[in-house]
Amino acid sequence: MMKEENGGILRTVAWPEICPWLNIFRVFRIAIGVRVLVLATTGLLLTVGMWGLIAAVLGPDSDSDTATWINQHIEDNWRVVTESLPDKPGLPEWPVADTNDPDAENSRAPIMDSVVTVWLRLTEPLRRVLAASPRELFCLLLFGLTSLAIWAFFGGAITRIASVELACGERVPMGAALRHACSNFWSYFTAPLVPLLGIVLMAVPVWILGLIMNANLGVLLVSFVWLLALLAGLVMTLFLIGLLFGFPLMWGTISTEGTDSFDALSRSYAYVFQRPLHYLFYILVAAVLGALGWLLVWNFAACIIQLTYWSASWGCGEPRIKELQTLVGVGGVGFAILNFWVQCVKFIAVGFVYGYFWVAASAIYLLLRRDVDATEMDEVYLDEDADEQPYGLPPLAADQGGAPVDEEESPGEEPEEESREGESAEKEDESEADESSETESSSEGTEETGSLEEDRPPEEG
Repeated sequence: MMKEENGGILRTVAWPEICPWLNIFRVFRIAIGVRVLVLATTGLLLTVGMWGLIAAVLGPDSDSDTATWINQHIEDNWRVVTESLPDKPGLPEWPVADTNDPDAENSRAPIMDSVVTVWLRLTEPLRRVLAASPRELFCLLLFGLTSLAIWAFFGGAITRIASVELACGERVPMGAALRHACSNFWSYFTAPLVPLLGIVLMAVPVWILGLIMNANLGVLLVSFVWLLALLAGLVMTLFLIGLLFGFPLMWGTISTEGTDSFDALSRSYAYVFQRPLHYLFYILVAAVLGALGWLLVWNFAACIIQLTYWSASWGCGEPRIKELQTLVGVGGVGFAILNFWVQCVKFIAVGFVYGYFWVAASAIYLLLRRDVDATEMDEVYLDEDADEQPYGLPPLAADQGGAPVDEEESPGEEPEEESREGESAEKEDESEADESSETESSSEGTEETGSLEEDRPPEEG
């Protein structure tokens, strides 16, 4: 409570208006919602499955680092995702001294901040392009296009939910979010491809110069125009930096403004290069909160798994629980089904990381839009969808006098009779008022006549 200079009392302080970055604290609550968890987990499953399928069919045979990274998706892709969450609750995997506790390794999860981790995962195919062979390049291209198509749909739906809820506090149904993602899928999908096309166009002239440099005389000739090649490299670098750091803002732009891929491209590049320090600060805040959120989520999921096994051990004993992995036959099938449900819990927990990433991207976009364009955070485009419009006027109709009225409450036959009865009653009231006024005037005239007769002198006989 604060006291103002004029003597008034200021009871509340709108901290989000003073410190807009506090809106990032709302990201966690949206990210743990059922809609976001379902969309993010489904997108994660499809990404992991498609990458594993591409690696199994087209994986290179070389021993390079890129080939090893591609081939690990054949068998280890699912294991890497599920092993990021342990079976027991505990603390993150900080650098600790050797311990004699055999379960210590199973009770620590790797540190994940829900922002940088997902960013590294989604951009890794692009970051490995420069050191890839032609076959590896083809696999990386398929990795990037499949993940782009998957998250153009699911990421678009998540950012739509987040943008509307962060801007005006309204809940977007799952169906409305999916319809928005379908109708704007092409914008989501093509927005990151435009700067890639620009990089390719700038690289073609330099590639031609490289062909000329195969001859000694060509090296001399190319040296005179090498400055132009360096300028082309500068443009490609700007395109690449803007793409790597600005692609999450493209999703926020389309979900918030309802515009096309070109507007998303221009806004994301403008925000990244005009407010880089603001952008890095927002990323830092979101990353810290994401790490704390991941700590809470994976401990919650690990508690579910641990308490379930603990309760079952009361009936079959703890040694039997440990023997489940060695069962064969019917018991082995049962353990496989049991383990499937455990992995589902882990996948949902890891799905939170991806959902948090897209929700945080929407929040950061709204903050950067406020910094650069001076646009209030509560301004958001609403689709013409009955499930998504939070406000609106009821259908209007005109009454007998031409005045607008609610169509649902418009007068029908009975109200018309009531209105007629009301009009007749008003007329009766008016006639009674006229009669009473006439009676009063006649009585006043009689009184005046009587007074005149009294004042008249008596006549002589």
